[in-house]
Parts: sequence; structure tokens; C-alpha cells
Amino acid sequence: MSHHRTIALIPWFQFFNSLLFWQAVWFLYFQAKLSGAEAIVLYSVYDISTTVLEVPSGYFSDRIGRRATLLLSAACYLLGCLALAVGASFGMFALGQSLIGAGSAFKSGTDSSLLFESLQATGRADEVEAQELRAWRFSLAGFAMSALIGGAMSLHSVTLPFYATAASFAVAFVLVLLMAEPARQEARAQSLRSQIAALKSALLHPVLAWFFVLTVLMYAFSHLPFVFGQPFILTALDGLGIAAQAPLVSGAVTCVMMLLSGVASLFAVRMRHALGLPVLVLLAFGLQITLVGALALSTSVLVIGVLLLRIVPDSLAYPFILARIQPLLESGTRATYLSLKSLGGKVFFAATLFLAATSAQQAGVLPAADLQRILGWYAVAGLACLGLLALAATRVQITPPQKTE
Repeated sequence: MSHHRTIALIPWFQFFNSLLFWQAVWFLYFQAKLSGAEAIVLYSVYDISTTVLEVPSGYFSDRIGRRATLLLSAACYLLGCLALAVGASFGMFALGQSLIGAGSAFKSGTDSSLLFESLQATGRADEVEAQELRAWRFSLAGFAMSALIGGAMSLHSVTLPFYATAASFAVAFVLVLLMAEPARQEARAQSLRSQIAALKSALLHPVLAWFFVLTVLMYAFSHLPFVFGQPFILTALDGLGIAAQAPLVSGAVTCVMMLLSGVASLFAVRMRHALGLPVLVLLAFGLQITLVGALALSTSVLVIGVLLLRIVPDSLAYPFILARIQPLLESGTRATYLSLKSLGGKVFFAATLFLAATSAQQAGVLPAADLQRILGWYAVAGLACLGLLALAATRVQITPPQKTE
């Protein structure tokens, strides 16, 4: 019965993990307290913390346990938000960002692993697609709600969104305490050598390798509009004379973005059955490339409308990808593989951004011509990758085999 309770609680855990009330105001908050340059550095602190701990946290999860790892994740998030709320120096803000990055790393892969293993323990493994999609919808609801509310909160108190987010992670911590973890003694007893061998086998598995490459690419193309979309939004707000309302507008844009993604998820299962898994995930990747292409072609205010579709491809692909790869992974390396996949996306994206930066103007604001040229090359490269993945999909059994009676 306890494992059934865990399955029921995981979507709510995802919901409270997604109540990031500060998401629409964090840069403005850091910039007001310190400077714009230091705000950029602070984002890098978060990114570095997540990247460094990504794979070790997965190994920790596989060796020590899912529940302990999620408790550690929630605690790091909570303490990180409090550090940002009370911080008055760069050092305290850096500590908060490091803790939040650690919280993200410890959650990555472990939440999905606990869900699948709980489904296995209750004989409900065939529900994995539906349960992953349900958890995804709860996450989107949390992101949408907190983006709009957090933007409004900041108009009354710049620290209130951080305190509210800390409270949501306190609830997440309690929810994990109420969960149970399926026994995995044999996984924990595995030697490091056998775990490395199992991980190598997973990375060389044709289906897992195909999805590994796809998810690394999709991570990068999902974040391109996030990184390069900011100049468009800032320019549009300045032109409309509502710069003072930036937190609320930013929150509203994020809210609508998540709501549209939630609507897309309502049609995802129907599309999955109509198109098949390979076509659906490649279609999602193709949509990401199209969005980047639109940013490359125009710098008008209408681009904000394009940015609203940024998370839709994730709704069409992410839950189904997890559902497909989970049964192919061993419990002793499941979270490590998922963390390695996440790390691959971050490193690949950072490397391509560094390469793109070398071709841009080195001083002042990034010119529109540079921005459009960089995004245009991303779109061309994306189309080439899409073609290669489609070709490879004809030789790999992407669709899971049908069960025989």
C-alpha cells in the first residue's frame, strides 16, 4: 500500500518543486542588490553547481537510495532560497545559488527512477507513460501558477517570492518523508566495476544511445529561446514604455508558456498513438528547430508569441522518452544514466554557446545581425541532426515491442 501512496504523492512532489515564485524576478533581484554583471556570474554559479554534481548525485541515488536523495534535494533547495532571501552580499547569494544547483542535481533522474520502481513494485509498470505525463502536467501547473503569482509578489516585496519558494520546498520535504522506496538491496550491493559495466552497456544500447543523442540535442534547442529570447522581450517592453512592470510581464509570459504546454500535453497521448513514438519525438525536435528558425528570421515584437511555444515540444516528447528508456535501465545505474544524459545536454549546450560567442561582437550589446546569424546556424545544424536521427530511427527499434499474450 505504501508504494501506491508513493505513486500518488510524486505528482504533488513535482508540483511543489515547480512552485518557483522567484523564476520571473531572480535576475532583476540580483541586479538590484548587486549588478548586472554579478547577476550573470550568479547564474553561472548555479549552472556550475548543477553540472559538477549531476553524475555524482545520480551515483548517490543508485547507491544510497531514492528517498534519501530527494530529501537532500528538497533541503538544499529550501536552504538555498532562504540564503537568497536574507542575502546582502555576493558570497551569500553565491551560496544560495550553489545550494539550489545542488538541489536540482540531486532531484535529476531520481524522481523519475522512484516513480518507475514504485510502479514496478506494485505491478503497474505498464502505466509508466500515463504516470510520467501526469507528473509532467503537475509540474507545468506549478510553474505556470508560481510565475504569475511570483511576479505580483515582487511588486510588494522583492524577497517574498524567495520565502514563498522556500515554503513550497518545505512541503516537498514532508511529502518525501511520507513516501516509501522499493527494496533495491541487490543494486546497492553491486561493485563499482559492475556498475560501470552496466552503465557502459546502457550507453551502447542502440535504443538508449538514440534517445541519449536526441535528448542532448533537445535540451540545447529548448534553452536557445530562453537565452536569446531575453533581448527580444526587453526591447519590446522598453518600446511599450512598461519597463517598470517587467517582473509582472515576465511572469505572465512564463505562465502562458506553461499553460500552452499543458494544453499540448492533453493531446500528447492521442498523438503518440496516431503517429507512433519515433515520429512524435522527431516532430517535437523539429518544432524546436522551427522556433529557433523563427527567432533567426525576425526581431519584431511578434517573436514573443513564438517564445510562448517554447515548452510545447517537451510536453510532446519528454514523458514518453522517460517511459521508453526506464524499462531498459538497470536499477543499479538508472539514476546515474539519467544524470549523465542531463549532464550531456548541459555540456553540449555550453560548448555550442561558447563557439557561437566567438563569432559575435565582443563589446556592447549583441547586435541583431549577430544574433540572427548565430540562431540561423543553429537552425541549419538542427535540421542536419534531425535528418540523421530520422535515418537512424529506421534501423533502431524505437517503438517498444508489443506484448504477446
